Amino acid sequence: MKDVEKTLRNLIEKQGVVYISSIDEEGFPNTKAMLPPRKKEGIKVFYFTTNTSSMRVRQYKINSKACIYFCDRRFFRGIMLKGKIEILEDNLSKKMIWKDGDELYYSKGVTDPDYCVLKFTAESGRFYSNFNSENIIIK
Repeated sequence: MKDVEKTLRNLIEKQGVVYISSIDEEGFPNTKAMLPPRKKEGIKVFYFTTNTSSMRVRQYKINSKACIYFCDRRFFRGIMLKGKIEILEDNLSKKMIWKDGDELYYSKGVTDPDYCVLKFTAESGRFYSNFNSENIIIK
């Protein structure tokens, strides 16, 4: 790939769903579909909204290792990023990615104690396209 980061950013930007994985208490991966990240810093840092009371948050508090996967089903290609999750509950982080309409999920607004931010920081990745896989170095 000529411009790896540009190619991956384009793939990520076009996806309406991201798959996010955590590790449960028995050491097994747990994966679920989520809405795309609210904010991105290149292909290294991604911010998601979720419920503080969720199973995923409980799992990340025990083991911060995580994986996110963006899949372009049309062209059968994808990017897997491995890294760690931080759970952010401060008002500045919550306001940073809050959107009008989020009250539907968090009825008490941006200060809802059941609203938090997942900050994923990638450490490495793997890109699949055209029957080839390539390890990605995250800078």
